[in-house]
Amino acid sequence: MKRAKLLALISLTFLTALSCRNDDGNIEFIPARDRGEEVAASTTIIEDYLQTHFYNYEEFENPPADFDFKIRFDTIAGDNSDKTPLINQVDFKMVPDRVDEGVEYKLYYLNVEQGGGATKPEFPDIAVVTYEGIWLNEENSSQAYTNLFDSSVVPVSFDLTGVVNGFQDAMIEFNVAESIVTNPDGTVQPNNPGIGAVFMPSGLGYYVSTPVGSGIPVYAQLIFTFHLYQSRQGDQDNDGIPSIFEDLNMNQLEEDDDTDSDGLPNFFDADDDNDGRPTSGEIVTRQYINEENPTLLPNEFEVNREIDEETGDLIVNTVEYIDENGNGIWDHLDEDI
Repeated sequence: MKRAKLLALISLTFLTALSCRNDDGNIEFIPARDRGEEVAASTTIIEDYLQTHFYNYEEFENPPADFDFKIRFDTIAGDNSDKTPLINQVDFKMVPDRVDEGVEYKLYYLNVEQGGGATKPEFPDIAVVTYEGIWLNEENSSQAYTNLFDSSVVPVSFDLTGVVNGFQDAMIEFNVAESIVTNPDGTVQPNNPGIGAVFMPSGLGYYVSTPVGSGIPVYAQLIFTFHLYQSRQGDQDNDGIPSIFEDLNMNQLEEDDDTDSDGLPNFFDADDDNDGRPTSGEIVTRQYINEENPTLLPNEFEVNREIDEETGDLIVNTVEYIDENGNGIWDHLDEDI
């Protein structure tokens, strides 16, 4: 799928060199720039954009009858000289680099509409969005300053552990839509979705590993606008433990929890302790039907609750952890069990 290919970050694999041909026609490999040193350059480019551009906030404040609630950017100049710059309207948070420990980025995001739903996606969840992706380039004057490289007006489901990190880091700041309406023609329309944009430095985007055929320059900063429709809990390895609960150090990163040090993070490892018994066989999953507050065992906890669309029943899903030998280590994390 093209969109998934463009958004997907090559998981746990990072290219560290560029290649080009020298005057002799031979391929020459150029080491990628130091990621820590690149932070300042990326931040400067993004902040310059935020200071010189605005979005159509007046349309959101007084929506025209035919308004599509899409975020649009333009330059502060000429007739638009009095517009409020983005830098005065964005929020930011500090987020870590996923490659070099100790490197941090200032991730700017624009919260146009928080979203009327009761929940936000967690970082390993599956989010349903419409979006536009734009690259921002100051590396090569022969290429455009900005360019749309991907978009979808049809809602698309994305595993947030498989997209570029800046997109993942932004999505968890927004609520899902209050409700989803299905139109007579089969299309869907969100009621009060989360609407926003994220301005991500290259280190939280593709850096030098840009998708083949995307046209995205190396070291390009990325801008995504989006409407957040829905989200559902992720269990990427289908082991019965939602991935949010496999973040053992609770740092909101899925990549660095690897109990058995086999190179597969727990959220993507169906046998977390590498003892030959799948994790799903070392826990107990249960469902409680139409029990608002079920009585749980000491080592049992609720992982989610849902409404059965056919019956209307409330279903509370739980997981019980087992410590068979009483050594204080749950069986699914204990290689001796």
